Amino acid sequence: MLLTIDVGNSNIVAGVWKGESLLYSWRLHTVAKKTEDEYGTLFRSLFQDKNLDPKSLRKVCLSSVVPSLTDPMVTMVERFTGQSPVVVGPAIYEKLPINVVNPYEVGADLVADAMAAYATCKGACVVVDFGTALTFTIVDASGTMQGVAIAPGLGTAVNALSRDTAQLPYVQLAVPPAPYGKNTLHAIQAGVVYGYTGLVEYMIARIKEDLQVDLQVIATGGLCDVIAPLTRVFTYVDKDLTLRGLKLIAEHC
Repeated sequence: MLLTIDVGNSNIVAGVWKGESLLYSWRLHTVAKKTEDEYGTLFRSLFQDKNLDPKSLRKVCLSSVVPSLTDPMVTMVERFTGQSPVVVGPAIYEKLPINVVNPYEVGADLVADAMAAYATCKGACVVVDFGTALTFTIVDASGTMQGVAIAPGLGTAVNALSRDTAQLPYVQLAVPPAPYGKNTLHAIQAGVVYGYTGLVEYMIARIKEDLQVDLQVIATGGLCDVIAPLTRVFTYVDKDLTLRGLKLIAEHC
């Protein structure tokens, strides 16, 4: 079995793989001040709940975009499993079948996304990842990451409205009855959900126009289910794409 862990700004997503099958996955809140001991206790509980033996793992692959948690998570994995994880970063990129441009700036999660997307599409593609940030990762037909576009994520936009205005509340993200609202709840949902649908469609159109190629488009991330039903722009929807990419990276390292 293989354990993949993606440490994001909002969530830590982990999954246990057996062959090509994702046996179990968990989504946890990211708490930057938690220690390796606290995360170790949490992972031990998750594994015990599924009757999994951490010592039976043949490999662990870790990506992190939260620098303050990277070393604690590495230490946790070493203590929990008895082995050092493969940490996604510039030191391993030359071993991968994709070409990572600007390796010291691109997020490790985006490299994992690109790895899985290229393996799935076997050609030029764009990954739209609906996380804390909304990211567009472009991979060409040769497997080279051409670049990334970054916008605030849907949840980040909703949080900003609530935090930075006097009267607008925090709302749950859901598709409202219409692209406008007759109350504050539906007004915010309409602006964010339909507005971001338009943002995604326009960005994909501009990327295709710039590259002059018909790219396949994959949606992933915790909030992709909000937008995906509203547009036909996506070729695939895969909420486990990042974990799948980490599994592929582990197999190459």
